[in-house]
Amino acid sequence: MVRTLKIGCIVFILLFVTSLSEAVRLKEIAAFKGVRNNLLIGYGLVVGLNGTGDSSNADFTIRSIINMLERMGIHIDRERNAQIKPKNVAAVTVTATLPPFAKTGSRIDVLLSSIGDAKSLQGGTLLLTPLFGVDRQVYALAQGPVLVGGFVATGASGTGSQKNHPTVGTIPKGAIVEKEVPVLLNEKKELFLHLHNPDFTTAEKIKEQINHAAGENVAKCIDPGLLAIKVPESYLSRVAEWMAFIEKLEVTPDGVSKVVINERTGTVVMGEHVRISTVAIAHGGLSIQIKEGFSVSQPPPFSPGPGKGSTAIVPPGEGAVISPGGSTVITPETNITAKEEGGSLILVQGGVSLGELIKALNAIGVTPRDLISILQAIRAAGALQAELEII
Repeated sequence: MVRTLKIGCIVFILLFVTSLSEAVRLKEIAAFKGVRNNLLIGYGLVVGLNGTGDSSNADFTIRSIINMLERMGIHIDRERNAQIKPKNVAAVTVTATLPPFAKTGSRIDVLLSSIGDAKSLQGGTLLLTPLFGVDRQVYALAQGPVLVGGFVATGASGTGSQKNHPTVGTIPKGAIVEKEVPVLLNEKKELFLHLHNPDFTTAEKIKEQINHAAGENVAKCIDPGLLAIKVPESYLSRVAEWMAFIEKLEVTPDGVSKVVINERTGTVVMGEHVRISTVAIAHGGLSIQIKEGFSVSQPPPFSPGPGKGSTAIVPPGEGAVISPGGSTVITPETNITAKEEGGSLILVQGGVSLGELIKALNAIGVTPRDLISILQAIRAAGALQAELEII
């Protein structure tokens, strides 16, 4: 048996994310205020299940079935509702995302999630379900067969197999938009552009790029995450074209220098502008190898004595002694070898870039598994000119 211990080493995958200072479109880093998705939610019933629906303990499912049948003109005695077995029916929450500018009659995807004790939604059909917004208005109607990306199978003995989550399903294009969210664009005199990652420098670059493209001062920075943009007179009747023109403009975003370390997975991500002050780095590792084995001392055959046919285990350090009774003696043997790798010292000049830092670390034989410890030590010494974030 061989066990090897590495002291001070963390196994990880190193990812270097370096920006090439390429410009990106504004639509990738910012969005217009008021142009956004809206969340919808509803409560419905999935029917047609093969005995995998809610049990009789799900009282809300039974009540929903009774209410649905009564709306269809079928009267059910509520005092005898215990006789209803909803094993082929499951109560679900239905959620959807209403995109901006969705028109009446367009279709959107819906997601179904069981809220009872159903085992699977496979093979079921969602009955007509209204989807509400936060204002309690109905914006879409959902209905259709449910698609489940998994399954569950149970045998008579109670054992079974399950793949993915069979109590969650989808209906692609399963909801029809019944009400539009009004977004008035024409005749707007001012638009607001908000950044996904607020930054003073990036906001200033966007303002300058918009003013340069428009040929006049139409944009101004309100704060690092919001810009106000005037609509030129020539675009007042076609604001959508002005918004498309702005989205296509390209800007090189800026950001704070940061090193992100995930010690659980051993991942390190470093930005382009990470800088190192003058610092000397020495690195070395200690490797310990432990080998364990057993030494067996077998007496001659037909050895006389009371210990004939017996086996004895001698504790480590007491040596292997053959008893006069002819016993078999097993002695554990442990061999420990410690090896310390030679470390070298290298001087890293101040102001070096990320590429120069990696080149210097490679020069002293640093492997990716050691980089996390080195970066933390450099930060502790005050030589890492970047924000160090540990997640």
